[in-house]
Amino acid sequence: MLHPSAAPPAPPPEVTVAARPCLCPVGHRGDGGKMAAAGALERSFVELSGAERERPRHFREFTVCSIGTANAVAGAVKYSESAGGFYYVESGKLFSVTRNRFIHWKTSGDTLELMEESLDINLLNNAVRLKFQNCSVLPGGVYVSETQNHVIILMLTNQTVHRLLLPHPSRMYRSELVVESQMQSIFTDIGKVDFTDPCNYQLIPAVPGISPNSTASTAWLSSDGEALFALPCASGGIFVLKLPPYDIPGMVSVVELKQSSVMQRLLTGWMPTAIRGDQSPSDRPLSLAVHCVEHDAFIFALCQDHKLRMWSYKEQMCLMVADMLEYVPVKKDLRLTAGTGHKLRLAYSPAMGLYIGIYMHAPKQGQFCVFQLVSTESNRYSLDHISSLFTSQETLIDFALTPTDIWALWHDAENQTVVKYINFEHNVAGQWNPVFMQPLPEEEIVIRDDQDPREMYLQSLFTPGQFTNEALCKTLQIFCRGTERNLDLSWSELKKEVTLAVENELQGSVTEYEFSQEEFRNLQQEFWCKFYACCLQYQEALSHPLALHLNPHTNMVCLLKKGYLSFLIPSSLVDHLYLLPYENRLTEDETTISDDVDIARDVICLIKCLRLIGESVTMDMSVIMEMSCYNLQSPEKAAEQILEDLITINVENVMEDICSKLQEIRNPIHAIGLLIREMDYETEVEMEKGFNPAQPLNIRMNLSQLYGSSTAGYIVCRGVHKIASTRFLICRDLLILQQLLMRLGDAVIWGAGQLFQAQQDLLHRTAPLLLSYYLIKWGSECLATDVPLDTLESNLQHLSVLELTDSGALMANRFVSSPQTIVELFFQEVARKHIISHLFSQPKAPLSQTGLNWPETITAITNYLLQLLWPSNPGCLFLECLMGNCQYVQLQDYIHLLHPWCQVNVGSCRFMLGRCYLVTGEGQKALECFCQAASEVGKEEFLDRLIRSEDGEVVSTPRLQYYDKVLRLLDVIGLPELVIQLATSAITEAGDDWKSQATLRTCIFKHHLDLGHNSQAYEALTQIPDSSRQLDCLRQLVVVLCERSQLQDLVEFPYVNLHNEVVGIIESRARAVDLMTHNYYELLYAFHVYRHNYRKAGTVMFEYGMRLGREVRTLRGLEKQGNCYLAALNCLRLIRPEYAWIVQPASGAVYDRPGASPKRNHDGERTAAPTNRQIEILELEDLEKECSLARIRLTLAQHDPSAVAVAGSSSAEEMVTLLVQAGLFDTAISLCQTFKLPLTPVFEGLAFNATDEAWRLLSTYLERYKVQNNLYHHCVINKLLSHGVPLPNWLINSYKKVDAAELLRLYLNYDLLEEAVDLVSEYVDAVLGKGHQYFGIEFPLSATAPMVWLPYSSIDQLLQALGENSANSHNIALSQKILDKLEDYQQKVDKATRDLLYRRTL
Repeated sequence: MLHPSAAPPAPPPEVTVAARPCLCPVGHRGDGGKMAAAGALERSFVELSGAERERPRHFREFTVCSIGTANAVAGAVKYSESAGGFYYVESGKLFSVTRNRFIHWKTSGDTLELMEESLDINLLNNAVRLKFQNCSVLPGGVYVSETQNHVIILMLTNQTVHRLLLPHPSRMYRSELVVESQMQSIFTDIGKVDFTDPCNYQLIPAVPGISPNSTASTAWLSSDGEALFALPCASGGIFVLKLPPYDIPGMVSVVELKQSSVMQRLLTGWMPTAIRGDQSPSDRPLSLAVHCVEHDAFIFALCQDHKLRMWSYKEQMCLMVADMLEYVPVKKDLRLTAGTGHKLRLAYSPAMGLYIGIYMHAPKQGQFCVFQLVSTESNRYSLDHISSLFTSQETLIDFALTPTDIWALWHDAENQTVVKYINFEHNVAGQWNPVFMQPLPEEEIVIRDDQDPREMYLQSLFTPGQFTNEALCKTLQIFCRGTERNLDLSWSELKKEVTLAVENELQGSVTEYEFSQEEFRNLQQEFWCKFYACCLQYQEALSHPLALHLNPHTNMVCLLKKGYLSFLIPSSLVDHLYLLPYENRLTEDETTISDDVDIARDVICLIKCLRLIGESVTMDMSVIMEMSCYNLQSPEKAAEQILEDLITINVENVMEDICSKLQEIRNPIHAIGLLIREMDYETEVEMEKGFNPAQPLNIRMNLSQLYGSSTAGYIVCRGVHKIASTRFLICRDLLILQQLLMRLGDAVIWGAGQLFQAQQDLLHRTAPLLLSYYLIKWGSECLATDVPLDTLESNLQHLSVLELTDSGALMANRFVSSPQTIVELFFQEVARKHIISHLFSQPKAPLSQTGLNWPETITAITNYLLQLLWPSNPGCLFLECLMGNCQYVQLQDYIHLLHPWCQVNVGSCRFMLGRCYLVTGEGQKALECFCQAASEVGKEEFLDRLIRSEDGEVVSTPRLQYYDKVLRLLDVIGLPELVIQLATSAITEAGDDWKSQATLRTCIFKHHLDLGHNSQAYEALTQIPDSSRQLDCLRQLVVVLCERSQLQDLVEFPYVNLHNEVVGIIESRARAVDLMTHNYYELLYAFHVYRHNYRKAGTVMFEYGMRLGREVRTLRGLEKQGNCYLAALNCLRLIRPEYAWIVQPASGAVYDRPGASPKRNHDGERTAAPTNRQIEILELEDLEKECSLARIRLTLAQHDPSAVAVAGSSSAEEMVTLLVQAGLFDTAISLCQTFKLPLTPVFEGLAFNATDEAWRLLSTYLERYKVQNNLYHHCVINKLLSHGVPLPNWLINSYKKVDAAELLRLYLNYDLLEEAVDLVSEYVDAVLGKGHQYFGIEFPLSATAPMVWLPYSSIDQLLQALGENSANSHNIALSQKILDKLEDYQQKVDKATRDLLYRRTL
């Protein structure tokens, strides 16, 4: 079995290591053992830059003016730049507001830059720049403390001390639950601070005065809230300046710690190493540190005389003096010179006490000494020497001490940064563990003849992790000298500006108008090389290290550089062994690799062989392998070609060395297999998605922000990139080595019994491993594209059709911060939440007691991220994320690189590639991809999730569900041709599933119809097996073709077995829609005529005409009504007479109109439709009448537009009245005659038109239209008399001729007594023969003529009426006149009677 060794740095005892489930096995499935689990054996660390790549950090600037410093000479004191950091006490607690949060700063001259960082959230307003007027900030002269309510920053310059009070994060937010992705920094309100407040700053007094050449200082807060500043005295020793608490008025005091305060104690002998004698400047402190205890502070001073002194501030006495030279082996020369470069650090552990780390500097060498402070009961202190560690590096920049380790930062002779650490108690022969520093970009860019210089330089300048934004901006300012440029630019904007600047510089230098392409290329390369070299100088300057920042609560180590911050993360065992310098590999503990020493030695020998190969591979050889991966060529063949080149060159007989090393490996197959398994992240288990719902909401919300900042995302992804880059090289060298083994043959290396096949198997396992790491490396360098918001929303809509928006991988990207790589995008949007939820899904301890350990956590997160990115693992969240965030070009490139060799998620990749082709407008390619993906449905997780319905109900086969989703997607995007093609392909899959068949054929019908393919649409419709769907489609066909006016197609389709349905649909539509905007009746008429069904056609047009008259009250409507009736009439005339009839169409109220509201009575209850409606038969004659009526309606409407509103639905009787009112008397009489109606309304109408022309017309009509009983005369006179209109003589004379008796009765009815008397008198005269021709009496009274008569009843009524008013003499005269006439008449009647009788007797 293999086992891990101790993993430095171990967490301090007071911090609980994060409890989490065991990591998923990282490696090949099933066979054999593995080396130590990733994250368990970090022998070395790797530096990852956390530099701001986007816009330069925006500093808000403030000037600190201090009274009393105005006369100081500016710039008189020059201090070196320095940096430092502060960690919050609860930064390692999982549920703290200050989790993963820290402050760091940089000093330079009179400027102090303060920055607050968080790995969980993006802090706003988190950077400030303070300029101290007329002062220089002391190197390291910044100290930060925290109280329950405040963060207090103590600052020292060469003339002043300052206290800056800021709110504590726990007091800034309403809740301790941090859920936002952005929050305000503690520096947000620093603008409100009054820097001139005398309570918070103080001039350093001239006496005792600060030592002019010393930069040492320390500061702290007392338990009472006082701010204390310790500085070297000008005369030696230390003085402490105290500011009272900020909220309590008080005086500033200065205490000088003098050696004489302990002189009397020296006689007791408890401090044998104390200096005896007067104090001298040689004991001026070089480095100061303070350790606070209850109500006191111990000040430690490492002085120029190489002695360490410990002072009690409370007692103001020196408690201990120790000579450090006693622990230095060669000290003779050191004792004679004043110490320089010595450094002092403290580390405290509640369990182990206080550790003191001393760095003793000597020319060309240095030594670390670690002590533990020991005290006795009588408060006497001494040092217990723990360890001495020696180093050969010359210049120590900084070092940090923990209770277990020393971390040190050097600059070596080549000006290279060196960071190492060591466990000062448990180390192997004093061997320091290395930190692999991030190298500077290549000094020269090699450009082949087939490459464009501009493109290659831009690629090198803007590849993530190469150059910082600040370096690029400063170089740009140099090139744009004299030109005002806004340098607050995004990454893409900066790239454009750089291109423009270099091109302008190039063009400005050209003096000739014509030159060759080669000359232009050389010129182009010259200027780009100039820009690149300048940028490289700035990058090197910004990469200058200033300090280490170590958080003992989380064991996170940062490197503070001049221009940015970098983080140190652990190396895995494989990377550690491969990157380890040769001298370190000699002393590598084999037991840390495996319990089996032989296996461990084989692995080490194998790694040594790989390093020999790697160091021999030239740049050109390396490009061969990279290009073979990019061009989808065989890595094995590339490795074989590189081996050929290595054998040909064979620099320094390296091939012999490699072969020699190979001889030392006892079991090469096992060693290679072990190495491959260690690097393989393939797993069959897919990571859980989302947070455990069983966890409380506040815990889930809190965890959801863990490592959520852009800085953390960048660090994690740079870690993945570093692993992928290193492993790619290991796999490359391993392939070359395996090719060498193949060449050497079994006999030489493998020994008897070793199979050639086993070697081949290893070769074929190594190649996919190399390609996997190449793909991850490519993704870590590939920039994401900025996506407009509307594109994201459109994409989200398409994904909602696929019901993928809740997958967690398809979240609309809030913002893509340039130049975010696609791996960063994946981590921030999707992977982080999956990883964090998995890490804390089954904790072994309560999460409230769980602490964070940076080396463990970052290792676990990078391992999980590698699992999620690993191409051969079952899930494809990475691809989903690219698809969901519209990274289509990158997704295409990724699948292109993946497809030839990886057979996992083939269908999912084809589907997503189809989505890419849809976006780029390559529909046929997309369709091909979708069809290819169909074969993998049911085999892959993504495709299974794609076809899963929301309600969980499976309505068809998985493949048909897949086709349904894709068809819906194509439909939403608006690609009907592709829908038709895919649905046609899917029909074969449906087989006997008639429901699916119906769905697909309906889909085909719909899109053919949308495209105007009417014949194909009809054909698809006839093949739909579901009658309900078929009817719906038929209805749609009718409506759409009618709206498009493509009526010929609609009429001429055969409609086999669908005739009644189509008629019903058209009738229903005709009765449901507006008559004037749709022509469904005309369509139905044409439909029936085309099929020679004339009776149906006539019925349709008659109904159309009826509804036009009732519903369309316009002249156009009446015209159409007439045409409809004519058409109906023509149809019936085409039928044999015995069949020339139609059924009277129902009134509109009884049609079942789609969408019409039901009819209700006055109680609101629905009324039942009449069921016993009488059927009415209309024959040809009836239609002719209706046709005539329609023409008359139109005539009336044309004559009188106001009558249009009522004419359309008026009956014949009503129309007569309307015509008379309009003065159309001839038309009215014609209508009456057609419908056999009396002419009374016409005559009554004429009676009121008192014009000569009207009277003449009336006279003509009375003469022309005679009827029995002279009805028309009677009605005219009656109407006139009823309205008091005097009767014209011609009318009286006319009526006297036909019916004088009736005229008398009318006179009586209207009390016209005088006219009645005259009429009776004339009538009697006429009967007697005087004017008889005027009364129509042919033969007057005579014995020989026919009998005559008088209307005696009426005459009696007249006499009675006249006699009723006896007082009226006029009436009496009239009555007497009648009586006289009657008397005369009687006499003549008697005479005639006698004559008649006489004649009869003859």
